[in-house]
Amino acid sequence: MPENDQVPHSDTSGGRPRLQPLSEDDWDARTGELLADAPRDPRGRVGNVFTTLARHPELYNAFMPFGLQLLRKGRLPGRVRELLILRTSHNTGASYEWGRHLPLAKAAGLTDADIERVPQGPDAPGWTDVDRHLIRAADELHGDARLSDTTWEALAEHFGEADLIEITMLVGQYHMVAFFLNSVGVELDPGFDATGFAKGTPKHG
Repeated sequence: MPENDQVPHSDTSGGRPRLQPLSEDDWDARTGELLADAPRDPRGRVGNVFTTLARHPELYNAFMPFGLQLLRKGRLPGRVRELLILRTSHNTGASYEWGRHLPLAKAAGLTDADIERVPQGPDAPGWTDVDRHLIRAADELHGDARLSDTTWEALAEHFGEADLIEITMLVGQYHMVAFFLNSVGVELDPGFDATGFAKGTPKHG
């Protein structure tokens, strides 16, 4: 299976959001309460992903604890988490996800060279063995909805049982978020950019 061969991923939003984020000036009391603890960027804005998802308050309430558990309280080191998220963003064509996680990835220790390699796949020169296994794990979960025995065993040499569970759930979580972002057409927030993003997905078969 040639993991780093890519096929184009086309936009589904037509270039214009299908649902607009809720402007803070227009929040009613319920929305204000719902978004009171939402993460804010350095400009003090609540991200468009949250202000758009808040159009479904019940789902927002259920989603946030799980998402924040993985992002802020998870067992995986930040560098591992962000590497998996960036590769998943690439695989799903989610430029919003990529742009929002670039600063987190750099803060977690991914270098510019690492980030440039993410779209190239697990066989790109320069990865450590662990990085290569993680990229391959993201690709296998994306294409096959399971880790191969080879990848599982390779990762098990570096990660415990709970970590392996979290790897699969993290990739799945960011697939789900990408489906929402891409289908709704959520626009990247001011002050963020998607430098290095290249739409594509590994071929399988």
